Amino acid sequence: MTRTVYLNGAYLPETEAKVSIFDRGFLMADGVYEVTSVLGGKLVDFAGHARRLRRSLDALDMPHPVDEAELLAIHRELVRRNALGDGLIYLQVTRGAPEDRDFLFPDPEKTPPTLVLFTQAKASLTETAAARDGIRVIAIDDIRWARRDIKTVQLLYPSMGKMMAMAAGVDDAWMVEDGKVTEGTSSNAYIIKDGRIITRALSNDILHGITRAAVLRFAAEAQMQVEERSFTLEEARAADEAFITSASTFVTPVVEIDGAVLGGGTPGPLVRRLRQIYIDESRAAAI
Repeated sequence: MTRTVYLNGAYLPETEAKVSIFDRGFLMADGVYEVTSVLGGKLVDFAGHARRLRRSLDALDMPHPVDEAELLAIHRELVRRNALGDGLIYLQVTRGAPEDRDFLFPDPEKTPPTLVLFTQAKASLTETAAARDGIRVIAIDDIRWARRDIKTVQLLYPSMGKMMAMAAGVDDAWMVEDGKVTEGTSSNAYIIKDGRIITRALSNDILHGITRAAVLRFAAEAQMQVEERSFTLEEARAADEAFITSASTFVTPVVEIDGAVLGGGTPGPLVRRLRQIYIDESRAAAI
């Protein structure tokens, strides 16, 4: 079945949706994006994703194409038109398509932003091999730009990192800067030591994960200890447990870091508990 996508006010078959070759997302990576999970046809933490989208747009002085109410209506209509049960909705906003290529931003009065949304069906987001068995990661240098807190479409190096991981025969990579782990290629990174969940504090160095915020809130409510601080690769290799979070992976265990096996190579009890809490709470709060 051909998907129905959204493009600048219209719902179209994916084969008919076209964007100009002069769009700045294509020419300059001048755009931002969000990915919202869908469980049972309902949106997980939509308000959080909408808030971060506003933050990203404001940080880049980019016009807001629609308000939050209309954005919610678009998400729900895409779920309906595509009969989406479990899956993802990808959203991208660019600075639009001026008449020609230029480094200077176009006049927003003459060049409206481009807004694109599409769905991705997933057989199951809650029961995956990665969640059951855990994933293995390698360390790579973090050479990205300094505003990683803005969720831009500049994803070349994270893509390269995933290819490095695949070439090494593992699942993903954790990026390291000045000896400290920043985050995964498309996720926030955590270790657990002596019952304490440790993850890097919010700053321009990492993405302010929506799933991260929810997981840390649920952990605190469950009386788990949380430390928001930087940690070294050596600390990570010596951890009792580790995990990643993202909108598409929820809470996923990490069982090997740069060759060091954690917890005998199987997901640990705290990560398994936290994943179940997150899924239960997300299902209950989805809209």
